[in-house]
Amino acid sequence: MHRRQFLVANFLLGCGALSGSGCRSKQFAAVRSPGQGDMVGSHTAGAETYKPLVEEAVNSLLTRQTPPVTPAGTAPPPPRRICFVAVENKSAEEIGDFKDQIYEVIDLKIVNSHVFAPVNKRFVDAGLMQTRLRPDQLFVPENMRSFTYALEQQGQPFDFLLYATITSGTTRSNKDYQRDYLLTLEMINVKSGQYDKQAASLSKGYHHSRVSKWIDNIKS
Repeated sequence: MHRRQFLVANFLLGCGALSGSGCRSKQFAAVRSPGQGDMVGSHTAGAETYKPLVEEAVNSLLTRQTPPVTPAGTAPPPPRRICFVAVENKSAEEIGDFKDQIYEVIDLKIVNSHVFAPVNKRFVDAGLMQTRLRPDQLFVPENMRSFTYALEQQGQPFDFLLYATITSGTTRSNKDYQRDYLLTLEMINVKSGQYDKQAASLSKGYHHSRVSKWIDNIKS
């Protein structure tokens, strides 16, 4: 047996012996305090990625859309109605339960801003179901009229559509890679067709473990 094969075989044998001698892994959990940083996902994006993306993109969009200060004695204009349609994932990763959480966080930030009055998601989903439309089909004028009418019948007229889209770009260096995440918010005025767009980006590096690299180096 060659020396390299011998080293790899003995390493793997040692790992097997440890697992067979009662040194088994155990899963445990701990509540994280508000001051603790988020855990960093080892294989995909997680809270450490999506939280800052949402924070930056939503705050920037709402800041730009905030109406000017009204003169003293003048009533401020009513919040504009916004229909947050969907979170679209076009990245290289499955985002799982983060999709619904991203929607809820963005929706809550809009509610608390008092710049817009969002349509409740349950009405949005009911309108899409009633018209049998997907969110990306609303740009067809006939579909938009059907959807708008469906929500008006529910007492939920709106002025803007809002879409959130997650994309990614991957740069590889052997088995290590960098993934650049982008969260884009698109807001369309349904009456004029004008739209506003805001994005936030974050880069994250994924690195091959040292043990795997050591084995690869021995094999090579």
